[in-house]
Amino acid sequence: MTKVGILGLGAYLPSKKLTNFDLEKMVETSDEWIRTRTGIQERRIASTEKNSDLATAAALDALKDAKITADKIDLIIVATISADSNFPSVACIVQKNIGAKKAAAFDVSAACSGYLYALTTAKQYIQTGMAKRALVIASEKISTLIDWRNRDTCVLFGDGAGACVLGAVKSGGITADFMRAFGDQGDLMKVIVEEARSPFHPDKTSYSKLPYVVMQGQELFKIAVNSMGDAVEEVLKKAKLKKSQIDCIVPHQANDRIISAVAKKLDISKDKIFINIDKYGNMSAASIAVALYEAKKSKRIKKGDNVVLVAFGAGLVSAANVVKW
Repeated sequence: MTKVGILGLGAYLPSKKLTNFDLEKMVETSDEWIRTRTGIQERRIASTEKNSDLATAAALDALKDAKITADKIDLIIVATISADSNFPSVACIVQKNIGAKKAAAFDVSAACSGYLYALTTAKQYIQTGMAKRALVIASEKISTLIDWRNRDTCVLFGDGAGACVLGAVKSGGITADFMRAFGDQGDLMKVIVEEARSPFHPDKTSYSKLPYVVMQGQELFKIAVNSMGDAVEEVLKKAKLKKSQIDCIVPHQANDRIISAVAKKLDISKDKIFINIDKYGNMSAASIAVALYEAKKSKRIKKGDNVVLVAFGAGLVSAANVVKW
């Protein structure tokens, strides 16, 4: 079977920073409270840029790194829960923006696990011969889904995008995949709108109400730790690797305490885990994509390394991949 690997990586972060000290002026919170409970110090916020703008910039960066032109891309998959609109998809907008006229394009909605769901999906297309090269992007403008008056959620999230080009490789590549869903617990984290949007609703002011994220943090914490730990165990079995053979883990960047608890559950040194949540907060699907880009750029990942990607997100969903670099 065709081996599929990452040929190039890219990322894009909005220039505007929102620090914990900025948030102190917006809601009743403090820098110390945020740092000690989440590990976050600042996050990036897109102002005039659309989600598709972030995705396009990350895509171009990945194509440049892979030394591949857009006309060589057969498939574009964008992982996002914060698209510019319901349609067209972000993937189709990116296709137009970069000039990938031969590519099929669609979005994947799997929240914080979206990048890994998209990686696994694109891998199958290449292995079956339906695509030769795929562009996988994770892009979020999640700031548009946040209630900036709610201190429980507004301190956690940020915007950004990461991307990679996938193609056939002679050795290594994505050697194992794992995906799971817990739909019966989906209400623990969801996006709601205060009033129904219906042409039959007597109060037309309901159209001014925006959707926003609500979550039950304490309940999610335990599920996140257990599901991410289990995902790592399962994907290592598929890859026929021992935990001692892991060189680097790139987890979803939701909360530093969650990452620490996962390391403890797996009995793995936290030194093996790449963390950048302090700079960007939780960027949902984009978190692992950007972290992987930075881990490679900072040489935390080297040729021959066994890299584990693992995520947990709203849905509820979890996923993991093993990549032989």
